[in-house]
Amino acid sequence: MGLIIMSSFDFSFSSKARRIKEPPISALMRWAVEEKDLISLAAGLVDYESLPAEESLTVLREILEDRKKAPLVLQYGTNEGLLALREHILSRWHRREGIGPSFSGLSTRNVVITTGSQQLLYLVAEALLDPGDIVIIGAPSYFVFMGALESAGAQTLSVPLDARGLRTDILAEKLEGLKKEGNLSRLKMIYVASYYQNPTGISLIPERRRELVDVVRRLRAEQPILILEDAAYRELRYEEEEAPSIKALDEGNKLVAMAGTFSKAFAPGIRTGYAFLPDPLVEPILNLKANHDFGSANINQHLVLSALESGLYDKHLKALRARYKEKRDAMLEALEKNLSDRAQWEVPGGGLYVWVSFPAEIETGPESLLFQKAKEKGMLYVPGEFAYGPDVEPLPKNHIRLSFGSPTTGEIREGVRRLSLALDEVPSKKKAGKKVAARRS
Repeated sequence: MGLIIMSSFDFSFSSKARRIKEPPISALMRWAVEEKDLISLAAGLVDYESLPAEESLTVLREILEDRKKAPLVLQYGTNEGLLALREHILSRWHRREGIGPSFSGLSTRNVVITTGSQQLLYLVAEALLDPGDIVIIGAPSYFVFMGALESAGAQTLSVPLDARGLRTDILAEKLEGLKKEGNLSRLKMIYVASYYQNPTGISLIPERRRELVDVVRRLRAEQPILILEDAAYRELRYEEEEAPSIKALDEGNKLVAMAGTFSKAFAPGIRTGYAFLPDPLVEPILNLKANHDFGSANINQHLVLSALESGLYDKHLKALRARYKEKRDAMLEALEKNLSDRAQWEVPGGGLYVWVSFPAEIETGPESLLFQKAKEKGMLYVPGEFAYGPDVEPLPKNHIRLSFGSPTTGEIREGVRRLSLALDEVPSKKKAGKKVAARRS
C-alpha cells in the first residue's frame, strides 16, 4: 500500500467564520504599502510626523526607571482596566459635559478600558446580537463595524444622513414601521458615530441627539434598545463648538453605551480605548472581554494615564488639531482648485475625512473606470459604496471618501490633482456644481 499524502483539506468552519469577508479597505492598504509611488488618500491613518514618540519615550522612561512601579506596569493588568485611568477618564468626561455622577448614573464600575474603540464595538455586537436581530445604522456608515454586524448575522436597517447627521425623522418612521410589522422585538441597537463621522465627516447636531434619546426612551417599555455612540473622532475638533455627547443626555445611564479612544488623538499604536456602559451591559462585556484578552495592554494604560495627568496629552492634542486643520484646509483648497465644477462636498468641522459626491453617472467603485484611472495615475481613494448597508437599494455608486490623516499637505494636493486627471478620462454628461458651505453643529 502506497503512502497517501494529503496536499490540502478543508476545515469545517463555523457559520460566523463563513459570514466574515475580507474588509474592503484591506486591498487598498496593501496597495498603499506595496506600491511606493501611490499617494493614498484612502486609509484612515494618522499623521506620522506628529506621533508623540519623544514624549512617550520620556513617560515610559520615568515609569520603567521607578523600581517599585516598573514590575507592576509590566505585569498583567485587570480585565476592566487600570482603576486610576478609569477614574481620570470619568472625571474628565463629567467636567467636559458639565454634569455630575448623580445625573449620569456613572461610576468607575461602568468604565471599561478596551483595546481600541473597535474592540468595544465588536464586544457590544457579540453581547447583544443573535442572527436575524436588527441594527439601525446610518447611510453611509462606518464599514468596518458593518463587518462586525455581518459576522454576528445581524440585519442592518439604514437611515440616511444629511448635513446635520442621522435623519431622526426617518428613524422615527422606520421604528414605527417595525412596530406595525411586529418586528420591533428584533431591534437591538442603533449605531451612531456622533462626531465627524467616518466616512462623511458629518456630526449629529444637538437637536437630533436629543430627539434620538427621546424616541428610544419612549420605546423602552415596549423594547429596550441600546444606542451605541461611537465618539472616536470627538477630540479632533478644528473650529466648531463642541456639542454634548449623546451619552451626556442619558440621565441615569439607561440607554447609551459610548465608545471612546486615544488612538486618534494620541497614538493608534497604543491601542487604548474606553467604554461607558449601562449597568446591565458591564458583566457580559467583561466576561466576553476576558475570553478575548483578559485585559488590554497594561503598560499602554499607564502611558496614557501619565500623559493625561502630566498635561502632555492636552498639549499634544492642541498641536495636533492645528496640524490637521492645516491638512484639511489643504484638501479643501485642492478640491476647490481641481473639482469645483465637477463634484460636491461638505466641509468637515473635525475628524480625518472629506466625503465627495460626483454626478450620478460617474461611478467610483473598485471596478469603475474612475478607480482604475486614479490608480494608474498614482492615487487611491475609498469607494463610497463600501459604506452602505446591504439594504440600501439602489446602491449609491458616485461617492468617495478622502482622508487627510497621514499624507503630507503636498501629497494631499498632488493626490487630488491626480484624481482630477483621472476624472478627465471618464465620460460625464453634466457638471455637478460645488457645495462648500461649512456645516455647523
